Amino acid sequence: MPITHDAKELQDDLIRLRHDLHRQPEIGLHLPRTQERVLQALDGLPYEITLGKETTSVTAVLRGGHLGADDQGEGGDGAGNSKARPAVLLRADMDGLPVQEKTGVDFTSQADGAMHACGHDLHTSMLAGAATLLAEKRHQLSGDVVLMFQPGEEGFDGASYMLREGVLDAAGTRVQAAYGMHVFSSLEPHGTFCTKPGVMLSASDGLEVTVLGAGGHGSAPHSAKDPVTVAAEMVTALQVMVTRQFNMFDPVVLSVGVLHAGTKRNVIPESARIEATIRTFSEASRLKMMDAVPRLLKGIAAAHGVEVAVDYLQEYPLTITSEDETTTAEKVITELFGERRLSRWATPLSGSEDFSRVLAEVPGTFVGLSAVAPGADPATSPFNHSPYATFDDGVLADGAALYAELAISRLAALSAAS
Repeated sequence: MPITHDAKELQDDLIRLRHDLHRQPEIGLHLPRTQERVLQALDGLPYEITLGKETTSVTAVLRGGHLGADDQGEGGDGAGNSKARPAVLLRADMDGLPVQEKTGVDFTSQADGAMHACGHDLHTSMLAGAATLLAEKRHQLSGDVVLMFQPGEEGFDGASYMLREGVLDAAGTRVQAAYGMHVFSSLEPHGTFCTKPGVMLSASDGLEVTVLGAGGHGSAPHSAKDPVTVAAEMVTALQVMVTRQFNMFDPVVLSVGVLHAGTKRNVIPESARIEATIRTFSEASRLKMMDAVPRLLKGIAAAHGVEVAVDYLQEYPLTITSEDETTTAEKVITELFGERRLSRWATPLSGSEDFSRVLAEVPGTFVGLSAVAPGADPATSPFNHSPYATFDDGVLADGAALYAELAISRLAALSAAS
C-alpha cells in the first residue's frame, strides 16, 4: 500500500488531535498541555524521547532497522570502525498566537486571547501522524529519524533553544538533512505544496524607538520639546529612506506597528514610542539597515534638539533552502500527489521563520502547504495570523505522508551514497 493510503487511515485520529490542540492553544516556550498531547501521541511507539530543559520541547528519535552489517557494528573498515548511521530531521512548531479567535468553527479556541492562527496545530498533528507511519515502517528505514516538536516559533526563537540542547545530534550523529512544513490559509489553492530553492523567507528584525522631549502645554509648543512631531517625521523618513537608499530589486519592508504618545489632547508629552518590524531578503540589505536606521533616527532627533533611544533587535535570519534538498522534496511531492499539486515560487515570502536556524546548520528545505478550504478563493481568504484564518483538516493526512516519505526516501539515498 502507498504511504498516502496508510496516512488516510490515520485521518480521523489526526483531526481529533488537531481539534484538541486548537481548542487549547498555548503561547511561547512553555506549552505543558501541548507537550503532554504530543507525548500521548507517541506513547507505545519505539521512539527515544528527550524533553527540553529550558522549554517544553519534545525530541523523538526512531532507530531504523534496514541497515547493513557495517551499520550494525558487525563489519566496518577493518580497524573496528563502523559507518555512521545516516539521520534526517523533521520539524513541527507547536505554539499559538495572542489572537482572539473569530472563525466561529465548532472547535474554536477556549483560551481567551489565544488562537492557533498560524496553523501550528496542524503541523504538530501531521508530524505526530508521520511518527506513527514511520514507526510502522521502521524496518524499512536506512537510518534514523529525529522528530523536532518545537515551542516558541512565534517570536520566542524556540529553535535556538533546541539547537543549544543538541537536537541536530540527538541520533548520536549530526542529521544530514532537515525538513520543515508550514500550512497557509490563503495564497494557493487547496492542497498545493509550495517550494523555493535559495532565499524562501525574509529575515526579520525589530525596531524599538523612544523619542525623549520635554512636556508642556499644547497651546505653547515653543516652550516644550514636542516628541510627537519628531516621531511622526521619523515614521515618514524611514519609508523614504527605504525607497531612496535600497535597491528595489533587493526589497526591504519596514512597517510601523506601534506609534504611541500622550494622554490628553492639550498636553505635549515627554516621550513618544515607535515599534516596527523590518524584513530583508539579503544579508547585505540586513546589515545596511542595521547601520542606516539608527543613523537616520539620531540625525532627526539632533535636528530637533531631542534625545532618542534606538534598539535594533536582530530576530530571525533568512530562511535559505538547499537546491538539492528542495529538488528532493519536489520529487517526493510529485511522486505522491502528482505535478499539479506542486508550485515552485518565483519570489520569496516576506514572512520569517526560526527554522532558518536549522537550515543554517544542515542542508534542508521548507515546504508550504495550502490549507485553504476546498473551493475557496485563496486570494481573498484571511491570511495566517488573522483572527478569521481557517485551515482545512483535509490536508492533515497528506502532510503526514509527505513528512514520512521525505524521511524514508532521503535515508535510502544517504545510505546508498555512503
